[in-house]
Amino acid sequence: MSSVIETEEHHALRAAVAALGQRYGREYLARVAREGGHPDELWADAAKLGYLGVNLPEEYGGGGGGIAELSIVLEELGAAGCPLLMMVVSPAICGTVIARFGTDAQKRAWLPGLADGSRTMAFGITEPDAGSNSHRITTTARRDGDDWILTGRKVFISGVDIADATLIVGRTEDARTGNLKPCLFIVPRDAPGFGRTVIDMELAAAEKQFELTLDDVRLPSSALVGDEDAGLLQLFAGLNPERIMTAAFAIGMGRYALAKAVDYAKTRQVWKQPIGGHQAVAHPLAQAHIELELARLMMQKAARLYDAGDDMGAGEAANMAKYAAAEACVRAVDQAVHTLGGNGLTREYGLASLITASRVARIAPVSREMILNFISHQTLGLPKSY
Repeated sequence: MSSVIETEEHHALRAAVAALGQRYGREYLARVAREGGHPDELWADAAKLGYLGVNLPEEYGGGGGGIAELSIVLEELGAAGCPLLMMVVSPAICGTVIARFGTDAQKRAWLPGLADGSRTMAFGITEPDAGSNSHRITTTARRDGDDWILTGRKVFISGVDIADATLIVGRTEDARTGNLKPCLFIVPRDAPGFGRTVIDMELAAAEKQFELTLDDVRLPSSALVGDEDAGLLQLFAGLNPERIMTAAFAIGMGRYALAKAVDYAKTRQVWKQPIGGHQAVAHPLAQAHIELELARLMMQKAARLYDAGDDMGAGEAANMAKYAAAEACVRAVDQAVHTLGGNGLTREYGLASLITASRVARIAPVSREMILNFISHQTLGLPKSY
C-alpha cells in the first residue's frame, strides 16, 4: 500500500477547513445547542465551499474525493470546536450508500442535494432491543403488490427533525429460506405512519436524538436502495464510513481539548514557572497527543482502504480506528479538564461539557466491546463469544 502520509491537497484542505472552523468555534456551537437551534450557518458555509459533499461523485455535484477527504473536514471542524455531527450521517453513510448502490433515479434525486447541503438524510439502524447487534434487527419490510410496508422501531437516531428522509435498515424475508435479510429503504420525513419522539439527553448537542416508530409505513418499490439480495454488503458499505467519520469526530474533539490544556499550561503559573514546566502536567499531555496521532494514522489507513474499494480491509481498520480514536479522545478530554483544575469545570473554559460528549465515541455507533468482539473473532480467529 502506498504511503498514508497526506498529500499537499490534503494539507491545503485541512488549512482551509481549519480557517472556516476558527470563524465559528466552540462558542457558536454551544450557543446554538443552548438555544435549541441547529448550526445552519456553519452547515451552509461548509456546503458553499464544497466541503460537505467532498466525497460524493462529481457528476452529481460532489467533490469526487473519498472518505479520506470527508474525514479531514470533520476532524478540522472538531479541532476548531464546532464539529457537524450530521456529516457522519448525511454525506458519509447515506450519500455513500446511494452513490454505490442507488438507482440512477435515486442518485439524481438525492446526491446533488446531499452534496450542496440543501438536503439532509438521517440513518436508522439502532433498535431498542437489538443495541449494537445489527443481526437482531426486528424492523421488517413486507411486499404488498409493488409497494413495501415497514413496521418497527428505532432509537437514538440523530437529526430526524431536520432530515428530508431517513435511510432505514429493515429486514425482508427470503422466500427460499425464510431468513430475514437486511435491506435499506428511503423513508420521507412526512410518510404516513412514520412517527418520532425526542429522547431527553444529558448531552448538550445541537443534533437531537429520536425514537422512531414505523407503523405500517407504505413505500413505493423505488424506496428500496440497491439489490434486495445484497444484504450485509450494502449495509457495511455505509457502516465503515460511519466508523471512520466517528474516529474523525473523536480525534477533532480530543485535539480541541488538548490545545486548550496546552495553552493553559503554558501560561498558568502557581510556583516559579508555568505548570507546563512540571513533568506531572507535561507528560500526560504529551501522551494524549501521541495517542491522538496514532489514532489518526489508523483512521487514514481505514479511509485509504475504503476509498480503494477494499471493503474487508477497511472493515477491520475502520473498527480499529474508531476504537483507538474514542479511547484517545476520552483520555485527552479527561487530562485537559484535570490540567485546568477547577477552571476545567467552569462554563467559561468550555471543557466540562466535553466529558459527556467524549464518551459518545466509545458508545456509538458501536460499543468498544463489540469492536473487541469483531477483532478477536475476525482478525485473531478466536471463537465467537455470542
